[in-house]
Amino acid sequence: MKKSMIKSALKDELLLKVEKPARYIGNEFNMVRKDYKSVDIRFCMCFPDVYEIGMSHLGIQILYDMFNKREDTYCERVYSPWVDMDKVLRENDIPLFALESQTPVKDFDFLGITLQYEMCYTNILQILDLSKIPIYSKDRDDSCPIVIGGGPCAYNPEPIADFFDMFYIGEGETSYKELLDVYKEYKKTNKTREEFLRRASRISGIYVPSLYNVEYNEDGTIKNFEPVYDDIPKKVKKEIVKDLDASSYPEKPLVPYIKVTQDRVVLEIQRGCTRGCRFCQAGMIYRPVRERDVDYLKDLAIKMLESTGHEEISLSSLSSSDYSKLQELVYYLIDEISSKGINISLPSLRIDAFSLDVMSKVQDVRKSSLTFAPEAGSQRLRNVINKGLTKEVILKGAMDAFISGWNKVKLYFMLGLPTETYEDIEQIAVLSDEIAREYYTIPKDERNGKVSITSSTSFFVPKPFTPFQWVRMNTVEEFLEKQRFLNGKMKEQLNYKSIKYNWHEAETTLLEGILARGDRKLCPVIYDVYKKGAIFDAWGEFFKYDAWIETFKEHNIDINFYTTREREFDEILPWDFIDIGVTKKFLWNEYNKGKNEEVTLNCMTKCSGCGAGTFKTGVCLKVKG
Repeated sequence: MKKSMIKSALKDELLLKVEKPARYIGNEFNMVRKDYKSVDIRFCMCFPDVYEIGMSHLGIQILYDMFNKREDTYCERVYSPWVDMDKVLRENDIPLFALESQTPVKDFDFLGITLQYEMCYTNILQILDLSKIPIYSKDRDDSCPIVIGGGPCAYNPEPIADFFDMFYIGEGETSYKELLDVYKEYKKTNKTREEFLRRASRISGIYVPSLYNVEYNEDGTIKNFEPVYDDIPKKVKKEIVKDLDASSYPEKPLVPYIKVTQDRVVLEIQRGCTRGCRFCQAGMIYRPVRERDVDYLKDLAIKMLESTGHEEISLSSLSSSDYSKLQELVYYLIDEISSKGINISLPSLRIDAFSLDVMSKVQDVRKSSLTFAPEAGSQRLRNVINKGLTKEVILKGAMDAFISGWNKVKLYFMLGLPTETYEDIEQIAVLSDEIAREYYTIPKDERNGKVSITSSTSFFVPKPFTPFQWVRMNTVEEFLEKQRFLNGKMKEQLNYKSIKYNWHEAETTLLEGILARGDRKLCPVIYDVYKKGAIFDAWGEFFKYDAWIETFKEHNIDINFYTTREREFDEILPWDFIDIGVTKKFLWNEYNKGKNEEVTLNCMTKCSGCGAGTFKTGVCLKVKG
């Protein structure tokens, strides 16, 4: 369908039939406009979830800005159509279109899909299907876009490898320039799509699944994983930005017309984390820590606020308290913008005197809550997972907050952690109660009403490139039993009426765990369950758990192979061909230290020799072991 036909259909038919038309019309403030006929490369950036989620994703904002700074490239966007729009597109045989030009996604040179969460995998197939792009990469020809995936889930791309032409491993600000330049040359020649993919596979960070063969042992484990050609790298090394200040960052980010998940300016102050929590994938794959210059951030913050009109700015980092110039930056922002009614959001802060002082200046103490993430209830288990947080620190932080006027606390824990016992689980209830008890030690006439403790538990999922990538995962039944046990223990606490307990869905966690550590044998499962109507699996009301279980059985897939099975060090894991800098030996050592309840020091205190020093940047240049 032609561009004009899609626009006509949009105006006359489609938008009147859907709940939120603004998800599909584009024209947001700061949207880039180019003549798509005058550029060499058209790149459609996709987030495989609803618009409100995708528009809140910082990575897409960065790449959108970076691509559109190239005169030869026009980057546009597409998001998963909500179920009402999905129905309308199918019934009217209208191909999925990009927001900027309203032209079909199939007409682009590249379709770049952000892989943020495993539960969005069926939405990837929805995007391809609605775009009329063959779902399997082997079925595409030169008329189809190059489908490329990137983001956290690309660190194990194998469960969706058959649907992608290539994956970008690492941070997008580095090798994309070379990839686009190579593609321009390819378009000028008579070379085939396969020849381009082979050439692209030699670009640092690019993985082309079709150029690698996988052999399996009789027990289902991987026997061999090798490139098809000698000139294809056996290992794909992740790309990182060595100088964040010199990299692209949007001074004029897109501003949506409707309320989105994070309706604010996002200022990334650093990348990486020095904490070394053994369950955390982000803490490993984004090593080493690299900071942005504080003066650069001050200037950028003002420009972004002025260009968007947003009334809130969030300082983004895995561990904001570890940014060395945080105090200088925050007090500058308070002086410059708080008088203008602009809020400052500070996620990932440790609760200390500085944090409480800042938060008292930028938040309404009577309405806001403080967040602690102990992750485990007992000190023993916090040592296992290397969570550098003691009960004394937690209680002191809570008490300092209560004295400063707060009376609402949120606590986040996980159930199903390695070596976990029911005694550890009970300590979640005990710690929740102890925090409430701290509050009631304050004289009644000095309290700010009643205390409110919200304790939430998610279920632990072992992720690739973490020290726990080898461990067994709990079954649904085990998760539910632990949740019921904890719920009972919560009710036994003295301050139970002051404690609210929330929990995650076990079935969703099971599927996330299967997909997180899966291999290529899962590709046909994902395809078939999509054909049964599975999309928006991350949304509880649409999750078709029974369809997934049924499809696993149809393909003779034993889900316990991916979940409850313990792995050995010498097993070839589906993601072992990727080099993130952090070595497999380091991760294995950390796994064993966890089993022995040994703590590894923060990277800023002592280098633990993880391997990320090979990148020769960030904290690795400052700390000597």
